[in-house]
Amino acid sequence: MKNKFIVLGILFISFGAVKMNAQINLGEKAIGALQKGVTSFTLTNEDAAKLSKEAVDKLDAEHVVAAATDPYAVRLNRVFGKHTKGEGYTLNYKVYKLKEVNAFATADGSVRVYSGLMDIMDDNELLAVIGHEIGHVANNDSRDAMRAAYQKEALLDGASSQSATVASVTDSQLGKIGSAMIDSKHSRKQETEADLFSYDFLKKNGYNVNAEESAFRILAKMSEGTEASFIDQMMSSHPESQKRADDAKKRAEKDGLYKPYVQQKIVNTAPVKKAAAKKTTAKKKK
Repeated sequence: MKNKFIVLGILFISFGAVKMNAQINLGEKAIGALQKGVTSFTLTNEDAAKLSKEAVDKLDAEHVVAAATDPYAVRLNRVFGKHTKGEGYTLNYKVYKLKEVNAFATADGSVRVYSGLMDIMDDNELLAVIGHEIGHVANNDSRDAMRAAYQKEALLDGASSQSATVASVTDSQLGKIGSAMIDSKHSRKQETEADLFSYDFLKKNGYNVNAEESAFRILAKMSEGTEASFIDQMMSSHPESQKRADDAKKRAEKDGLYKPYVQQKIVNTAPVKKAAAKKTTAKKKK
C-alpha cells in the first residue's frame, strides 16, 4: 500500500512537471511570437517623432522648465537660437532647472539641456556638446533609440502584437520610454559619428573647433568622480574616455586649426541693470 502511494506520488509529480513544462513552452512560444511581431514592424521617422514628442511633453510636465525670461533660457536661445533647422529636422530647445550635468535630443528634434551642464560649460563648449546631441538626431540614432525603447515597453507590457503598426502606449509606458530616451546608450560608431558631426557643425558655423576637445576633457575628468547619467552616457561606449578629446584635437590639428582652448566666462545670471545699480548706490550715499 505504501509503495502504491509512492508510485502514485511519482506519477503525479511527473504529470505536474510535464504540464508545467508544456505551459512554459507555450509561454515561450507566445512571447516569441509577440517578440517576432514587434521586431517585424518598421518604425517610420514620423512614428518615432510622434512618440518622442509625447514622451518629451510628459518629461517637460514633470520637470522645472526655465521660463523664456529665465537667464538660462535666455542664454541657450542666444547660443542656439539661430540653429533650429537642419537637413530633415527642426529643433526646439528648453532648459531643465536641475544640477545634473546632462543633455539629450530626441527624434522629434526636442533638445533638453540641464542647467547643471550650463554651469560648467562656456558658450563654445555648449555648442560642441549640444552639437553632438544634434548629431544623434541628424544621423537617426535618436530614431533608432526610440524604436528600441518602444519595442522593449511594447513587448513587456503587451502594447503591441504582431501588427505592423505602432500601437498606442499607456501613460506608464510613455514615462518609461522618456526615461529610456534620457539614458539611451549609443554604439561606439554612433558616438564617433556624432562627435564628427559636432566638429563639422562648429567648423561650418565659424565657431572655435577646439572647444570640442575642451568639452570632452571636462566630461572625461568628471567621469573619474561620482558624476552620473550624462557622463556615463557620453563616455560608456569608449573604454578610454580621453580618446574622444584626443580625436577632437587631431581633427583640429589636421585642419591647421588647433590651439589650446581657454574656457570663457560662464554667465547664467541676469545682468544687473545700470539704472537699478545707480539707484542702489544713491541710497547707500544717503
